[in-house]
Amino acid sequence: MLSFLDGISRNLEAYLVLACVLFSIGAFGFLARRNAISMLMSIELMLNAVNLAFVALSRSIGVGGQVFVFFVMTVAAAEAAVGLAIVIALFRQRETLNPDAFTSLKW
Repeated sequence: MLSFLDGISRNLEAYLVLACVLFSIGAFGFLARRNAISMLMSIELMLNAVNLAFVALSRSIGVGGQVFVFFVMTVAAAEAAVGLAIVIALFRQRETLNPDAFTSLKW
């Protein structure tokens, strides 16, 4: 029984390290990129890293993490739809995806 719990702990640690690496890549991509679409993709990567951490922790704690995953997925879908619509509208107006060009959203 002890070796089984040791295997769960080792797997949990590996999943949490992977989630941390994915979140770090997403944060770096958000801060380093100057393209609105790349910034949205980096936000999605960070949200998926959090989902991975929630699911990994729910295996050892309980079902609560999986409930949070559904909420995060709902927010991510809404963010992708609304964010992409805003980016398309801004591109049609300014003909660029550089966030520095969007200093004033008042047209």
